[in-house]
Amino acid sequence: MKKSVWLVAALLLLISTACVAPATAPEDGAESMAEEAMEYPERPVQFVVPWPPGDLEDVLTRLIAEEMQEQTGVPAAVVNKPGGGGVVGATEVFQADADGHTIGSFVIGIPTVQIQNGNAPYERGDFEPLGIFVTYPFVIAAAGDAPYSNMEELVAYSQENEVTLGHFGFGLTPTRATILSMQDMGGEFASEAAFDALDCSTLSAGDVDVINTTIQLLLPCLDEVTIIASIGADRLAVSPDTPTLGEQGGIDIMLWNGLFVRKETPQPIRDMISDYAQTALAGEAAQDVAATTGAQVYWMDAEASQAQIDSDWDTVADMVERMGQ
Repeated sequence: MKKSVWLVAALLLLISTACVAPATAPEDGAESMAEEAMEYPERPVQFVVPWPPGDLEDVLTRLIAEEMQEQTGVPAAVVNKPGGGGVVGATEVFQADADGHTIGSFVIGIPTVQIQNGNAPYERGDFEPLGIFVTYPFVIAAAGDAPYSNMEELVAYSQENEVTLGHFGFGLTPTRATILSMQDMGGEFASEAAFDALDCSTLSAGDVDVINTTIQLLLPCLDEVTIIASIGADRLAVSPDTPTLGEQGGIDIMLWNGLFVRKETPQPIRDMISDYAQTALAGEAAQDVAATTGAQVYWMDAEASQAQIDSDWDTVADMVERMGQ
């Protein structure tokens, strides 16, 4: 009898243990993630900008790093790693631990063009966005006395006359969008060439007929040039009457920069970084950058950013297929 009672008691103990164990496991995991977030950052944080210092993404990322350092008391800084069309810096982020201490500040081409061209050691999905935060104010522009003021007129003129294009690089997304939009609309550039600088003097000197550049470089002579189109989802605040390239029948694409982490990075750490970024971008210094450069400065959350990247992937893939690397 005693043996039977003992067996029943043992069986009840085993059943109760089996029922409790699965319920406590998720709590342990949640506690572990919470503790990880509480300890973050444990050491200095690097924001890797894969370009030389001074451009919009560099300036704005520095503001985010400063905000993070101020709130946490832990050093946070931008590290510029140019080379390979952004691949050198992106590779450093890819090879770092997925713990939020190495964060990438990437333009559209790093998670799209470079992968599609086979230039990168990382693959689609190895990085995940925290958020997109700036749209580059790229424009297609000509001299003020040019015989065309929009894409339709430019296309028509190019059918009877030679039109030359200046850009920052044949493989860059805004260059591809400009050249292919001309072709799609029935026009063609007689020649194209890459320049180190494309500003007011480029047009006034007559080096080329049309340039693909940022509005920032044309602000000193905005009244003396013709903005034919802006490249992006929205019109520029400094040139609100100029339709976008997409509005005029060309390729509709947004030229953005965002913050990225390795896909294994814990969500609480992602949330913390995103909060620092949003605070910095809403600040006066970041909004001054927008006002003085014509850039669009904002915060697009992770889900919306991933949707944007997925859409851009298809658009960029088509451009790469048509123009090659």
